[in-house]
Amino acid sequence: MLHAVYHPIYSALPLPEHHRFPIHKYRLLYEHLLHQAVLKPDRLHQPRPLTLEEVAQVHCPDYVRQFAEGTLDPKAQRRLGFPWSPPLVERTLTACGGTLRTAELALDHGIACHLSGGYHHAHREFGSGFCVFNDLVLAAHLLLAQERVHRVLILDCDVHQGDGTARLCQGHPDIITCSLHCERNFPARKAQSHVDIPLDNGVDDQAYLTTLTELLPWLLNLYQPDLVLYDAGVDVHRDDALGYLCLSDQGLYQRDRAVFAAALERGIPVAAVIGGGYAKNHADLVPRHQQLFVAASDLLKERRHGTGHP
Repeated sequence: MLHAVYHPIYSALPLPEHHRFPIHKYRLLYEHLLHQAVLKPDRLHQPRPLTLEEVAQVHCPDYVRQFAEGTLDPKAQRRLGFPWSPPLVERTLTACGGTLRTAELALDHGIACHLSGGYHHAHREFGSGFCVFNDLVLAAHLLLAQERVHRVLILDCDVHQGDGTARLCQGHPDIITCSLHCERNFPARKAQSHVDIPLDNGVDDQAYLTTLTELLPWLLNLYQPDLVLYDAGVDVHRDDALGYLCLSDQGLYQRDRAVFAAALERGIPVAAVIGGGYAKNHADLVPRHQQLFVAASDLLKERRHGTGHP
């Protein structure tokens, strides 16, 4: 059975009415996955918040302090996309801790999924696009520092390029970054990942999956990571409010299954985060995000019963 990480604070952030960030999707997804028995209570884990000292190993200490104290200047605060509040600080640190816990569980069990995470627009000295601190880079850095891993691959399949991730990892050969994203979308100025795969607007299931299945063996065989941190953003969906690609629900399932299968065939653990996904009706996002958990659960069942691949 799949191990997963969740905390009620993920949907407990007070935001202004009609705010674009889909804050309720985390709770709705959690309730749906339990109701459908995709997740079991005894395999659910609550994370601890990261400390400010841990975060400052990756982000600028002055930025970390100013965010924690609520003293960021108005321009920096607007760039985050969130109004500052103490719950925002607690939620941010807890979500980052959740990705670290998910990675630890993946190392122990092969696959684990986080019902949050993917804050890939957070840079060393500032946050952007609803991303305060970069949970993916933090998890990779902390596990490397503990010598639990020696090389981490951050595979970003969110519709937006992981520009913060790319810049934070430049000059760090032990953290490999790969971004498969829509070229004509946020951010306007792209960073340079180790591997960037820009896609044209309107790419559908077939074209996307062809690109991904050609990429995965090359990527995993070349870099041979000890762990894959997988950002499974669903803003590649054809009905997403902020994406310009055209994947279906089934396309999302096949994408996520392909990533898990390619890694597990090589004995590489995968820690997945749900990443972006945007809709006015937050419940519309649940069937899109659930594909990640169903794909992971299906593969684990097949491995247990000795059928399918891996």
